[in-house]
Amino acid sequence: MLNSLTDLRRIALGSTLRRCQLFAGLPPNDLDNIVAITVVKSFDKGEYVFHEGAPSHGFYVVQKGAINVHRVNSSGKEQVIHVFRESESFAEATLATESGYPADARALEWSQVLLVQKAGFLALLRRQPELALRMLSSMSLHLRVLVAQIEDLTLKDVETRLANWLVKRCPNPDGPQPVTIQLKTTKRVLAAELGTVSETFSRSLAKFRDQNLLSVNGKSMTVLNPAKLSAVLRRHLGE
Repeated sequence: MLNSLTDLRRIALGSTLRRCQLFAGLPPNDLDNIVAITVVKSFDKGEYVFHEGAPSHGFYVVQKGAINVHRVNSSGKEQVIHVFRESESFAEATLATESGYPADARALEWSQVLLVQKAGFLALLRRQPELALRMLSSMSLHLRVLVAQIEDLTLKDVETRLANWLVKRCPNPDGPQPVTIQLKTTKRVLAAELGTVSETFSRSLAKFRDQNLLSVNGKSMTVLNPAKLSAVLRRHLGE
């Protein structure tokens, strides 16, 4: 029977961590050990979670909100690496290095994240090497997602990235039936995830609307003909 705030906190944190791909399938005891070294942190919109080069205190799991991980190049332009949302983890690479965080991380809206503390997590891995082995496959899948995201940002223009994002969310991308996609965040956050600014993103949306590929109503986007949009995407990719 739950009889304390500590019990409620443990269950809430465990529920968030279990939804994270990194911890999927972990036995309850292992998950409880991770909960014990986890700290809840809240950030207002625009507030930084960490800056590039800052000492690593651990890695993070998003509980609520959206975190923009990015780098700023020599000309001062911000390059978005990825926008992390609920149940996604980031900054795990700092577990294996002393060089600090490799990028900046900023809240795109009010956000709450879980900090899995580095010292405690490394100590846990030393005591339970099998825990590290179970997590390797999840981390490998996580890395593939990030590599694909980086390729999208560096090899394609905004229209192509938007078309790709929409097509990936169509159950049958070669079918003619309309598909409605409900945004879980704002268009501004989606624009940041696609590596662009709101104005450029809006122009791309307008172009797809003019081509009768897409309709937009608030946070609802309807791909009017997935097969037609897929054909446009293939042309953009030169296929």
